[in-house]
Amino acid sequence: MATNATPPARPILRPSNPCFSSGPTAKRPGWSVAALEGALVGRSHRAKEPKARLAEVIARSKRILGLPEDWRLGIVPASDTGAIEMAMWSLLGARPVDVIAFESFGEAWAVDVAKQLKVEHRILSAPYGKLPDLSAVDWTHDVVFCWNGTTSGVRIPDGAWIAPDRLGLAICDATSAVFAMELPYDRLDVITWSWQKVLGGEAAHGMLALSPRAIERLLSHKPSWPLPKIFRLVSDGKLIEGLFRGETINTPSMLCVEDALDGLAWADSIGGLPQLIRRSEANLAAVARWLETTPNYAFLAEDPRTRSSTSICLSIVAPWFTALPAERQAEAAKAIAALLEAEGVALDAGGYREAPPGLRLWGGATVETADIEAVLPWLDWAAETVAQRFAAVPSGE
Repeated sequence: MATNATPPARPILRPSNPCFSSGPTAKRPGWSVAALEGALVGRSHRAKEPKARLAEVIARSKRILGLPEDWRLGIVPASDTGAIEMAMWSLLGARPVDVIAFESFGEAWAVDVAKQLKVEHRILSAPYGKLPDLSAVDWTHDVVFCWNGTTSGVRIPDGAWIAPDRLGLAICDATSAVFAMELPYDRLDVITWSWQKVLGGEAAHGMLALSPRAIERLLSHKPSWPLPKIFRLVSDGKLIEGLFRGETINTPSMLCVEDALDGLAWADSIGGLPQLIRRSEANLAAVARWLETTPNYAFLAEDPRTRSSTSICLSIVAPWFTALPAERQAEAAKAIAALLEAEGVALDAGGYREAPPGLRLWGGATVETADIEAVLPWLDWAAETVAQRFAAVPSGE
């Protein structure tokens, strides 16, 4: 047996920005460190001016997203993970819980509910690339779910499945959906996200949005488990209102705050939420057009309605790849991602470690569609190059 020695044609056009990581994500177009020159470093975050900037992040986020006026929005520690954990530990326990798990983060929240909080629960799961049967959700229960599967490339298409007269709370981890997808606020009670997704902010800071129904639960329900300080939203039976005015629980990075404000200002400058959504959807559309022409890749998400426009996950379907045993498929997928990185055309484009072997391109609003279009031929080139190492063919063919 011998490998085909004819090298595939190398693409000529390269992306201007090769950053396709799914978090932290690409910075907004034109970003440079000069955007941080006004950061109030060396200042206490509790001083008047720094606290005003934290409050501005909250106010601008709320306005751009169109959050209802009676919702509270706060900056919390530990990224989206901290925000969703804070919500679960503070709110759950009053009712049974349904957890919807169709990728790694939903599975992690299911572990919290089942093994840490140990509340009565059901887990509605689906393999990577699919959604569970959402009609099976019991809305007398609290429901914890991701809107967009960052590691699976699957998103919930709409809120029609969420009961408007629900008795339980709809607790939504929306970290890779916020600023890129329409969210039905009237069907949600808790929304969490982080700065390092759609607007390309820096890491470690989370956002927690609470509806009046969620606040009512906070004030009427006391969890049976101890709450660490970092999770506490209520003191002496009252909501800690300062948290929603920029008085953070722990010390935030004022460099990250400045960067978040820069991302929000950019969002305003291009036309706000409608344009952020349009840019992300254009990236998904570019990938969809290309997939109609390539024999090497397919969407991991099978149903077009559920395909994420931000975390665009691709399966490798080339015959040489699918003929490999599972462990060799994983090696080959890693080799493709490594080759793209070595060429400097797609950084951090490997699939999530627990997902089926494949690639993942971030398609959020900070990514230019021209860069998506430029990188796609390189994905074919990388697959065909790696095939020569992994797939043997008869001599002379």
